[in-house]
Amino acid sequence: MTLEEIEEIELKYLNKFYYFLKFVEDEMMIGFQTKEKIKKDWQKWYSDGISDFAVGAERIIYALLNGKGIGQPNSAPVGADLFFEVEDAFIHIDLKTVEAEGNLGDYTSSIFVGKNQNSYKAEIKKADGTSFSPPRIYEPHLPTFYNKNTNKEKICLSYFITILYSKTNLDIININILSMPNGELVKHYKSRPLQAGKNLDKVRFKIKEVNKFELLKNKNSRIKVVYLNVNSKFIDKLKLFKDIENG
Repeated sequence: MTLEEIEEIELKYLNKFYYFLKFVEDEMMIGFQTKEKIKKDWQKWYSDGISDFAVGAERIIYALLNGKGIGQPNSAPVGADLFFEVEDAFIHIDLKTVEAEGNLGDYTSSIFVGKNQNSYKAEIKKADGTSFSPPRIYEPHLPTFYNKNTNKEKICLSYFITILYSKTNLDIININILSMPNGELVKHYKSRPLQAGKNLDKVRFKIKEVNKFELLKNKNSRIKVVYLNVNSKFIDKLKLFKDIENG
């Protein structure tokens, strides 16, 4: 499979998931509001924490995706929260929930990705493009292809659904789906998709730096904006996503 063909299949499934999420957008928004019906029973236990809100948000998204019956779920212990097989690929999808107050800068430029969620092995470099001493090589746990070099070979694809919300009222501000490059694309993107995390073995996916399928003729975006609240007080800081939505 050529690098261009890898980007074509990445784009193919990015579009499929985007159109599915747009199709169920009303159901998503209704699902996010169901917490209000029983608010007095849970509010006193809510600690304004990202992990607390993420549990509920993930429940809605994954219920819709699982209910669609996309592909065959895979029971491998190494993988993203949603991991399944389709005719021509193995697909990993993970959900990232971010609080707008205090974390907006990170959200618009990069997201944390786990080793079980991507296949992009490369050197992690400093912000100025130089190497750490000693050099830091990122080792993800996913392969670029499952059953590589056999007649059962299938590409491994990584996607992330990002949700931005306000901690003051738990309103949803933005939902995106992102395609992180397959590890074979290191031949083109080099170290650009990776940003050093807080710990030596942690990385972030630099979505602002690598937000297009650069090898494809139309340079399609690797980011699809599913929902954007243009009336949010944070909208001016979400220019990247606003520009993508407006085409």
